Amino acid sequence: MTDVARLAPQRRALILDIVRRDGAVRVAELVEQLGVSDMTIRRDLDVLAGRGSLAKVHGGAIRASATTGEEPAFETKAGLESRAKAAVAEAAAALVKPGSVVAISGGTTSYAVASRLRHVEGLTVVTNSLPVAELLRPTGAEAASAGRTVLLTGGTPTKSASLVGPLADQSIRSLQVDLLVIGAHGVSERAGATTPNLAEAQTNRALIESATRVAVVADHTKWGVVGLSRFITLSEIDYFVSDDGLDAQARSVLGDTVGRLILGSTPP
Repeated sequence: MTDVARLAPQRRALILDIVRRDGAVRVAELVEQLGVSDMTIRRDLDVLAGRGSLAKVHGGAIRASATTGEEPAFETKAGLESRAKAAVAEAAAALVKPGSVVAISGGTTSYAVASRLRHVEGLTVVTNSLPVAELLRPTGAEAASAGRTVLLTGGTPTKSASLVGPLADQSIRSLQVDLLVIGAHGVSERAGATTPNLAEAQTNRALIESATRVAVVADHTKWGVVGLSRFITLSEIDYFVSDDGLDAQARSVLGDTVGRLILGSTPP
């Protein structure tokens, strides 16, 4: 047996390094990497979870800050990482061409992108986000001159003010869009882009299937966070748009996997 296999503190430190790097790890992977028994790994995870260093899930563990089942409300998330979201939004908005059909998912980062599109001419916007639809819906004098059409899917609203479910999925599948701008609860090398809401994951997949190109928008704090359900793998992403706070390891993984990695500059 190796020293790591014999010495619990070293072994647990390595487990933490893996979880922090990848966002999640399975018990079977740790058994193979560290050369110890399944029971030993599970005891290690119990100890680390007891300290609050990670969170145990079925078959493995995730980062303590990356709980899989919690879905914060839109209002709760709106004020978080505002500078980073601004950087992401500016970079992502540059991908949207006048006269195109763009789909915008729910979430506060997608909403930030939408706020930069109000002066793009001739857009047709498909969205399952109630706040995005309200933001982009032409009103008053703007209605006659905006040249913008907003299509809101039906569905059942989530805590994050996104419309999901069979009605949303059916309406989305009848459409074809040039570009999808989609946010994520978390992103990791192993899990891809994830959400804690199973119905939202299904609706996100419908949006992805309707799109010619997919731009995932996520600030640097989303890297390593793992939600309950994956809706897209890294290799399926055409553009991954984040901010310059993204760490070197994440940049390396994403640069080698997604179609194009775009990093916006965080405003002072």
